[in-house]
Amino acid sequence: MTDRSPTPDGLLILPRLRVQNANAISSPHTWGFPAPTAFLGFVHALERRLASRFHQRFNGVGIVCHHFEPQTFKPNKRQHRVFTQSRNPVYLKRDAAKFIAEGSPAAIVEEGRAHLEATLLIAVYGDFDEGLEREDFALAAFDTAQGMRLAGGSLLPPGPRAPKAEWVGWPAAQREQHAVFRRLRRRLLPGFALVHRPDLLGERLAKLQTEQAESGVLDALLDLTRLNHSPVQPEATDDAPPPDKVEWQIERRPGWLVPLPIGYAGISDLYAPSSVANTRDASTPFRFVESLLSLGQWISPHRLNSLEQLLWHHGGDPMAGLYRCINRYAELLPASDDIDSAFPDSDLQGA
Repeated sequence: MTDRSPTPDGLLILPRLRVQNANAISSPHTWGFPAPTAFLGFVHALERRLASRFHQRFNGVGIVCHHFEPQTFKPNKRQHRVFTQSRNPVYLKRDAAKFIAEGSPAAIVEEGRAHLEATLLIAVYGDFDEGLEREDFALAAFDTAQGMRLAGGSLLPPGPRAPKAEWVGWPAAQREQHAVFRRLRRRLLPGFALVHRPDLLGERLAKLQTEQAESGVLDALLDLTRLNHSPVQPEATDDAPPPDKVEWQIERRPGWLVPLPIGYAGISDLYAPSSVANTRDASTPFRFVESLLSLGQWISPHRLNSLEQLLWHHGGDPMAGLYRCINRYAELLPASDDIDSAFPDSDLQGA
């Protein structure tokens, strides 16, 4: 369990970012929506670009997806899907003889792309002197983001009716925080927020180990994210014995669960800076890593009870070789999913 992050001074809301050709392959085993590492990296790069003009710090980002369109198709009307690929640079058939004479053309690099629309809520630390500076900060952040890459994709210009970037001050009192968050989470609809669910993964692992002791975490992850067809024997009645045939039913999942890459785990020692050839940064220690997989869930924003349940943070432990993204949705999940149960006063009912 991680310590609760300090209360931010405000939220920078980048609404309805339209991303074209984002990377849809986030690990060697999964494809789909980009991993949280892509969004945390985007926010870190945005903070560095704004550092010359503003001195605010970013620590945490909430991810809400409004639209996702993977660039796939079904070949020959089959059930499986393949990614739409392209050869770069493109050549015509009449140029084939030239390529054969000079050498074979460049192969198609296997890649997966997707178009998406997402809203990012960035926790900001460091207040402003006046309200006009807050508006300048939100506008500058949005303009800067338009010239950046998000998960390898290009950001498209916003539409004429698209909402503008906004700075929302975050109060210090917990009761006021709930009131502000109630208003904020409704503005994120329609959409789905990405959260981490290691609690469900642990429960399924314990269940599998009671049935088969050698079951591991990967077995639990596969069992939760695939479609499981189970045979059900119809019950006998007084008039007729049970039929010989069984009924096959699909096991209901406890939510919209997906396998989720949440970071990296070291598979080598931590080498000194510049001791490994061809590294990107000669002043930073280097380590070979592999992807960390866990369980994520898409939930409607109105089911969130606090801002901290939405935010993703960096979490690094070089001694253990773990570099991962941390989301505390499961840790902060109350006994009741209704935010009004904690603050039932009438002044929050109409917020």
